[in-house]
Order: sequence, then structure tokens, then C-alpha cells
Amino acid sequence: MHIGLDLGTSSLIAVLSEDGKPRARAMRPLSTASPHPYWSEQQPEDWWQAALSALDELLAPLGPGGRAGVRAIGLSGQMHGAVLLNDAGRVLRPAMLWNDGRAHAECAALTRALPEIGMIAGVPPLPGLTAPKFPWLARHEPHILGAVRHVLMPKDYLGHRLHGGHVSDPSDAAGTLLFDQAGRCWSDALCAAAGVGPAWLPALRHGHEVAGGLSGTVARRLGLPEGLPVVTGGGDTATGAVSVGAIEDGAAFLSLGTSGQVFLAGDRYRPNPERLVHAFAHTLPARWYQMAAMLNGARPMAWFAGVAGSDIAPLLAEAETVPPDRVPLFLPYLTGERTPHGDPHIRGAFYGLEDGTGRAAMMRAVVEAVAFCFADAFDSLDGGAGIAGPIPAIGGGTRSDFLLRTIADVTGHAIGRASGATAGPSIGAAKLAALATGDLSRDDIARRPVPGKVFEPRSAPVLGARLQRWRALYAALKPLTEGGA
Repeated sequence: MHIGLDLGTSSLIAVLSEDGKPRARAMRPLSTASPHPYWSEQQPEDWWQAALSALDELLAPLGPGGRAGVRAIGLSGQMHGAVLLNDAGRVLRPAMLWNDGRAHAECAALTRALPEIGMIAGVPPLPGLTAPKFPWLARHEPHILGAVRHVLMPKDYLGHRLHGGHVSDPSDAAGTLLFDQAGRCWSDALCAAAGVGPAWLPALRHGHEVAGGLSGTVARRLGLPEGLPVVTGGGDTATGAVSVGAIEDGAAFLSLGTSGQVFLAGDRYRPNPERLVHAFAHTLPARWYQMAAMLNGARPMAWFAGVAGSDIAPLLAEAETVPPDRVPLFLPYLTGERTPHGDPHIRGAFYGLEDGTGRAAMMRAVVEAVAFCFADAFDSLDGGAGIAGPIPAIGGGTRSDFLLRTIADVTGHAIGRASGATAGPSIGAAKLAALATGDLSRDDIARRPVPGKVFEPRSAPVLGARLQRWRALYAALKPLTEGGA
């Protein structure tokens, strides 16, 4: 048995797996604070308490004897966040997350300081990435920056609490804008441009390598063996890829979590910063990937359900019944957008509301908008040419047939709901743990799953026309938000 821990934005998920298949699952919700415009923060201690609680639930049915069968713990987590520690290992401030947009001015400064930054780091400077957060700290919280001695990404902070070390993997390092993608190492030039001390950064090991042994204190707390291997794991995009075998050249998948991604694995580094495609190192050796990354995946559906005072499922059922000609347009950019716009200032908006517009029509507009974002994503990846279907989809948004069907119709790609889709990154982390212990092979990891349900694209001229109007709506509203708040 192997444990996979995935530290998401809205929840922490722990799975117990056997032979790469989930046996049990526990989830703990997480909250995000936005004390000022553009800010998005979480408390690392909340992550740790959520992890302990989820592990307690996961392990309780095993009993003391059964826990001895756990072979390793693998890690996965939200990318780009900055956990800042002082020399005593104390967290200095709340972690600034991947969807934190405060450092937009610093991105322009980084580009001026190092014009070739996009080719080195695999993507141009974007506010949610890790590096721009440090010049922001230098301007606004210099006392915090002066005390920093270690910088960890979110999943690596959980690893630190489990084994005591400071270790990351290439895929999580790739999302910091401090990493040389081609060389697969920290970049002195990028660190210098961002004002980051190279000694602050964690040691790098591949996702299937052991980061450290479970400490005695934590082992006794959980009833697990001291020294149990804690496997480095990867950023949630890379571990999600592992969960569906997206490792070899040309293998792709979609992720529909809080954010959204279209992921395409490769065997070499293929930067394309002009299209705002992320070209990052994979968590396994000699593998990279290209990714269209959207800040707003399935999250707008949950947001609107909250506004409407409804659960998502019944609201989606209502939305399916609304005729297309009664549906407004919706821009889903609740926290700005990355691919294809690189626009931290744009925000969400409904257009075309009438006196008779109700929540069902508005929810249908939200679903369409999420699908339209994936159409933009595929366009950024040359339309997805050469990607063999059906493309596996993972993440909480895959619960909705309506959403997956709409994405297939809009993009023209067959979409398949992956087995265990809602727990993808945690399963990927568990598979990396099994690879580390020799219980799974590289061939096992690369095996593509048979989708549980496939959504073939249908002719959708009405959606195609609405997609063009939706793109025009963004272009019309962009001038109103340029320059930010």
C-alpha cells in the first residue's frame, strides 16, 4: 500500500492505493484569504493540520498491524506558492498562492532586467509565479524578505513537516520562474533578477526519489514506522499527468480543478513564451511538457452556485434545459487569466442579461465560458494537432457530463473521464511512491487508462458562433481594466 497526499487550493486529498488503484480516500477543505485586491493567501499550518486529520481518517481502518503494510508516502500540491521560513524553520507570513496577482508590476521589471527570461524559464513572468513575489516583498515587506532563509513550494512544506528536509522536484521547481528548464537546475541568472538567494532554494530530486524518512515524532503521531520513505512527488499538474500515464511524447490530458490545464508531454524542452504556453520540466527524468494554463477551471461553476444559493449538481441540471438563444455570455476571469491573455487585471462579467434571465441561463453561460477557455487553450497548442483521443480529463469538474460534453463540442476533441478522475494528482503521488519502492515499474506508470465514459464532439455551429462573440467580449472589456487597480 502507498499513500498519496495532494495539497490543492480548496481541499487536501489523501488516498491509500494498492497497485496504483485507490483503496480509500479522505478529504479536508481549505480556505483562502484575500485581504486586499489581487491577494490570495493560505496559512501553511492549516495545510499541515488538514494533512494530519486526513491521514488519521485514512489509516484508522487499518489498525496498528495494517499500518505496517504502508510502504511509502508520495506528495503532490498546488504550484507556484511561496512558503517562507526563517533560520529556525518558522513560517514568516501566509503563503502567497498561484492565483495571487499582486506582483503584476514586478513582472514587467523582471522582463526588462532579463529579456530572455521566457526562454530560460519556459514562460514569461506572470504574477502568480513564485519569482515576482520576491521583488514585491522587497518593496512592501522588506523585514520579511530579510529574514528568509528557506523557500518551499506548498507540497514541499508538507514534506518538510514529514521528514524535516528541504527538498523539491523538477516539476514544482519549474513553476517558480527561478528554474533553468533545459538544464533542469536552479538558475543563478533568474535568482539574481528576482533577488532570491540561491541557498534559500530546496535540493532537487526526481518525483520518484525519496526526499527523506518519516520523522520519529510524526511516525508516532500517525502510528507509522519511523523512517518510512517520503517520496518527493511533484507539482499537481505533473502528478495529475502521472495518474493518467501522460509521460511519453504526445500523451495529453485535461485538468478541471480550481484552475484548468491542457497538458502535452514531450521528450524535449519546447519553449513557446509568445503564446503564453508553459514549457516546464516533468517530474520524471528526461521528460518535459507544454501546458496551456488557465487560472479559472471549474471554479466559476462553484462560485456561481454559491451566489445562486444552490448546490452545483441541481443547478447544472437546470442549465441543460435552457435553449441556447436564451443564454447570456459570461467572462469567467474571476482572478485574471494566464493562457492565452497573460492578463492579471481582467475580471468576470455577464453580458446580455434580460429581464427574464434566471439562474439556469446564467449557469449555462458559466459552463459555456469554461469550455470556451479550453478552446483558447487548444488554440495556444496549435489546436491540439497530433493529440490522440480520447483525451483523459481529471479534477472535480469532471463530475459533470454537461461540462465535459460542452468542452468536447466546442474544442472538437473527444474527452474521456479518467478512472478516479476526481483524485487524479493524489493517485499520481501514490504511483510515484510505488515507483520509488519498486512496486510499480516505469511501464506501469506510463500505461494510459481506459476512460470510464467518452464524450465525442458533435457539430455545434451555435456554440462556434457564441465562441467568437465571447472572444469579442473580452477584447471589448479589456481596455476598461488595463492598468489595474
